[in-house]
Amino acid sequence: MRWYFRAIGTRKIIEFLLLIVFIVFFVSPLLNLAVLAFSGKWSYPDLLPQQWSLQWWKFVLHEDEISKSIGLSFLIAALVTALSIVLCIPAAYAFARIRFPLSKVFLFSFLLTHAFPKMGLYVSIAVLFYKLGLMNTLLGVVLVHMINVLMFMTWIPTAAFRNVHSAQEESARDVGASPFRVFRSITLPMALPGIIVASIFTFLNSLDEAQGTFLVGIPDYRTMPIVMYSIISDFPGSAGAVFSIILTAPTIILLLAAQRFVSADVMSSGFQLK
Repeated sequence: MRWYFRAIGTRKIIEFLLLIVFIVFFVSPLLNLAVLAFSGKWSYPDLLPQQWSLQWWKFVLHEDEISKSIGLSFLIAALVTALSIVLCIPAAYAFARIRFPLSKVFLFSFLLTHAFPKMGLYVSIAVLFYKLGLMNTLLGVVLVHMINVLMFMTWIPTAAFRNVHSAQEESARDVGASPFRVFRSITLPMALPGIIVASIFTFLNSLDEAQGTFLVGIPDYRTMPIVMYSIISDFPGSAGAVFSIILTAPTIILLLAAQRFVSADVMSSGFQLK
């Protein structure tokens, strides 16, 4: 019995040490980023800045190019998310409910955009867009972002629709409900958590997209990630830290909001395809 309790105590100590290591490697960079964003003067080897300041926040928020890039990034992410929902949700429902030849092959093909280096894919797309006159256009940038998020908006909703038992839909039809009403009142509400998860991933992925935007949208469409590269190279690290926080904040806010409405098992089930 003494050996048993000693083994439990050793395991708890190991788990605690692993937790500390995780916190150090995960939280420390974020804390350093937050401190750097509010520092006016900070030099090695001091642990904290010698001077605190909001000057780089004022610089980032008042610079015309930066403020335009922030608004443009959120506009493109919203458009990409909305269009992806309109186009991919019916496709996801078809994959979940309709059996047709090569359905698994078509579903697997949406993974191909993440299976190879994206730069090669974007170069091929840029060549095609140049022939179609879509270079340096908002439509071209939106299409590049949508190609990058097809997997999220197809795979996750497909799994969500498959988790809705057909017996529930059949029960509603037996009492006289039309197919559209069954979908609106039964299927869609039950699959909504998975659709919310896919929409959040789509929005955040579009917000962070840089390579495709650089190839297709330059010079007129400069989103936050593209402008951030120039800030990091041309200005002190404090300006880059401010911009990093602006990029990171939507991720944290949306994930916290999703956690209130979507449980962890629902989020994980979105990746389980049969």
